[in-house]
Amino acid sequence: MKRLLKGGHLVDPASGIDGRFDLLIDGDRIAQVGRDLPASLAEGGDVLELGPGLVICPGFIDMHVHLREPGQEHKETVATGVLSAVTGGFTAVACMPNTKPVNDNAGVTQLILQKAREANLARVYPIGAVSRGQRGEELADIAELREAGCVAVTDDGLPIATAILARRALEYTSMFGMPVIEHCEDQSLKGDGVAHEGPVAASLGLRGIPGVAEAITAGRDILLAEMTGGHVHIAHMSAWTTLEAVRQGKSRGVHVTAEVCPHHFTLTDDLLAAPIPYDTNAKMNPPLREERDRQAMIDGIVDGSVDVIATDHAPHHYDEKNVEFDRAPFGIVGLETAVPICLDRLVRAGLIRLPRLVELMSVNPARILKVPGGTLAPGSVADVTVLAPDLAVTIDRDALRSKSKNTPYHGWTFTGGVAATIVGGRVVFSNPASGWPAGRD
Repeated sequence: MKRLLKGGHLVDPASGIDGRFDLLIDGDRIAQVGRDLPASLAEGGDVLELGPGLVICPGFIDMHVHLREPGQEHKETVATGVLSAVTGGFTAVACMPNTKPVNDNAGVTQLILQKAREANLARVYPIGAVSRGQRGEELADIAELREAGCVAVTDDGLPIATAILARRALEYTSMFGMPVIEHCEDQSLKGDGVAHEGPVAASLGLRGIPGVAEAITAGRDILLAEMTGGHVHIAHMSAWTTLEAVRQGKSRGVHVTAEVCPHHFTLTDDLLAAPIPYDTNAKMNPPLREERDRQAMIDGIVDGSVDVIATDHAPHHYDEKNVEFDRAPFGIVGLETAVPICLDRLVRAGLIRLPRLVELMSVNPARILKVPGGTLAPGSVADVTVLAPDLAVTIDRDALRSKSKNTPYHGWTFTGGVAATIVGGRVVFSNPASGWPAGRD
């Protein structure tokens, strides 16, 4: 069916558009972008007059999520994960391979894709493992994974175990134009650490993880990408020293990209001590770091050194998190909190403008993963995120659509939220409180 969105502010950096434009969708494709498009173009379909202040963007893509299925369905399933995604404004997600069994073969990849088709909400792009079983011993069959539908490879949850394995992965994936996504962490320095190594961890008696543990592995893999011509993508960057390594690599022309998560540019390790000491919802990997690191992540977002904002959505069951800090698993959910945080703390704060946010959450993820989207140009896929920048949003963990509720943002209020999420021309989520008009699908 046809759907005409009228009256919105359209932001499409890939097409150089930032202003009041109408958008015509025909089936699952963008048909036309223009000013004051006549309602007759949508004959037989919907004409949606958008409320004042709504912003039409290419669909947001979260290139770092954990959907947990297969094997850990008590935390999340593909179905609950994509429901959380569209509620949070994401039209597509790329899911990490540390499932049980690991996504290191076509069978697991195909299962994930089948579950995504059944859910029929956000698009799902599986990411395969670098090594068999993520054991760091031998490469997985990357060609098989790519043929089955994987868009990248990683051993996320762990770093690639050795330099030679990282080299081989970069050489192998370069034949397919796929990125190697690296969880940067020198295991010998991390040891059994559970928090950022610094005064806060020391005062709480927690074993520390230094920021250089991340930077050392990032530096290794950036050098290997330079050597091989492969593409390394630094996942969930958190340390200022890692950002410097990325900047240096980019300055030399290395094919390196990097992502930052909202929690790493809004929170610091002070949260471990207050308001709730030892709150396991403040435990993540990489850990929350010091103010210098937090500010560095913002600086990288502002100056273009950071390519992507991703959530590292890591759901865990309440019982798993409700234990001593040392024993709790790392990770927080992020799909339904990312957009309010980014609109409030980046755009509303005047640090970046909306086109830059769209680059970070739509244009660049689509480019890096080589997947559809990232633009609203005619002929492109009709994946659309509609924002409500003035909407007051209070995070309520009990209202999250994710199966897990492990968030440090419970009770926080932000200005900015999601009005609607459109995937393949279908409105799969809408928020009437945002000014989004009722329509039919």
